[in-house]
Amino acid sequence: MPRNIEIKARVADLAAARRAAVSLGAVAHEVEEQTDRYYALDGGRRLKLRAIRGGRAELIEYERPEAAGVRASDYTVTAVRDAAAERCLVPRGRPLVVVRKRREILLWDNVRIHLDTVDGLGTFLEIEAVVDARHPDAVCRDQVATAMARLGIGDADLIRASYAELRRGG
Repeated sequence: MPRNIEIKARVADLAAARRAAVSLGAVAHEVEEQTDRYYALDGGRRLKLRAIRGGRAELIEYERPEAAGVRASDYTVTAVRDAAAERCLVPRGRPLVVVRKRREILLWDNVRIHLDTVDGLGTFLEIEAVVDARHPDAVCRDQVATAMARLGIGDADLIRASYAELRRGG
């Protein structure tokens, strides 16, 4: 199962965050308009159906502690259209919550920096260091700490809640 070391923080100035990310060496990758629909699974697990305007749709299942600070997140991403099975994997039933956002993605080595404008919630920054053979957990934690320092994000700025939880008032 893929794994990230990640943080999320509320930020007031996305332009300043972008400049700081670029000074770190991050490069602009793409801008996406995303609609995320959240569903509950057995055992408190979460499933997110993400539709990207003009592009793909995917299911994202993740497990992570809901704690403020730097945290590990294990996840799987599955294309909604399963050509081999000749079926569409969209969950049935109504989602718990729907979140719409504009996401600017910058890349720095194995690190994704997301600058998000979330409808009804405000502006946020996420840093996700992807764990792989060259970047074990400890290296990823160091990368996140370096990025936080360069972007001016302190531990007190970090939030634990997902956008779905913030939307629901959690």
